[in-house]
Amino acid sequence: MSVHPWYVTWCAACDWNVDPGAPDPDRGRLAQVRRRLARRHGEQLAEEIGRVGSGDRRGRPDGSTVLAFGLALLVHGITAGLFLAAAVLIVGGWHTGIQPVLGVLLLVGVAVLLPRPGRSPSGPAVLYRADAPGLFGLIDEVGAAVGTAGVHAVVVDASFNAAVSTYGYRGRRVLVLGLGLWEILTPQERVALLGHELGHFANGDIRSSFLMHGALRSLVEWLFVLRSVNHGSIVDWFLNALTFLPRWTVYGLIHLLDGLTLRASQRAEYLADTGAARAGSSAAAVTLLDRMLVGEGVEAHLRRESMAAARAGLGSGGRDAREVREAAERELWERLAARIALVPEHEYERLRRVSARRGHSVDDTHPPTHLRRRCLASAGPQPARVVCDGSRAQVVAAELAAARAVLARRVIRDHAG
Repeated sequence: MSVHPWYVTWCAACDWNVDPGAPDPDRGRLAQVRRRLARRHGEQLAEEIGRVGSGDRRGRPDGSTVLAFGLALLVHGITAGLFLAAAVLIVGGWHTGIQPVLGVLLLVGVAVLLPRPGRSPSGPAVLYRADAPGLFGLIDEVGAAVGTAGVHAVVVDASFNAAVSTYGYRGRRVLVLGLGLWEILTPQERVALLGHELGHFANGDIRSSFLMHGALRSLVEWLFVLRSVNHGSIVDWFLNALTFLPRWTVYGLIHLLDGLTLRASQRAEYLADTGAARAGSSAAAVTLLDRMLVGEGVEAHLRRESMAAARAGLGSGGRDAREVREAAERELWERLAARIALVPEHEYERLRRVSARRGHSVDDTHPPTHLRRRCLASAGPQPARVVCDGSRAQVVAAELAAARAVLARRVIRDHAG
């Protein structure tokens, strides 16, 4: 057995102590059902993709997807019906005086329920093409490799994450890059990460479609309006009784729509993984998934750095405390990358086995990580269509330098004060 003071001691032959920190089971029956459903979908899709091989893995829309779109149309149809009812009350009942008032109130409710586009990106680290031409050029090249366009904005934050979305009525694209993930990757793994995220645009994801996202948002708004109130009065009791059935109907619709789109969402993740392999190489896509297993370690390291700076600052005063914080901020991301680079292969192997035992995934909309890794490894080696060499990586790093500094300051001062 490999023994290291920083990592779990375990036996590769019999899996002794491979998962000493196994989490408690999900609380709540719905959470358990959703978790089992997500794992079953992930396993079924992995088998299907394995049979299809390297060909077209999209498949035809299944019955659940068709039903989900029908349900989304029904939700939007109800909103449209409320709008028509408001119009009838206002126009047809103008002479009554009270009906237009009810119609206006109904219009306000419709305005709340209408699907809205995402908001424009904001925050201390938002980059546009003019701010980072090298980074956007890399994104454009990766987008072309996976069969889509680039993005209009990049939001950089400190999370261990990456994501894509749209904003505005014109559907402009935004990419979120979490430095907690970006900084621990090799240049080619970063290309694979970009390929995965842009692959969502290339292949589509029904949950992010305007129709489906708007329906889910409307249902959540309905649930908020129908929420129970508990102030102890007889009026509250009467209102809760009146809204009981509609409230639980909406709650059930949310979970039904979520369950119906779960399989399609997981398929979208498998397809996005093929984009990662196509852009950055299959080897980089596989090791990228390994990096996803050390998320807890990354977050723990950032907390330790922040708390260490806070303790050092308490032992100093004035200018010395400020210098301690500034030094911690300057070195934060380099120290994180160096720390994760020391993770030995036997620890990655342990994490892969834990992943298979727990069905580890980023969340329930993602297939289990070990299944994603197996599908990539079984698809055969693919060379990189986009290469990020040393000089190109340096250009991108220089363009991200200001964002890195701002976010390092934020991470350190969360505890350092």
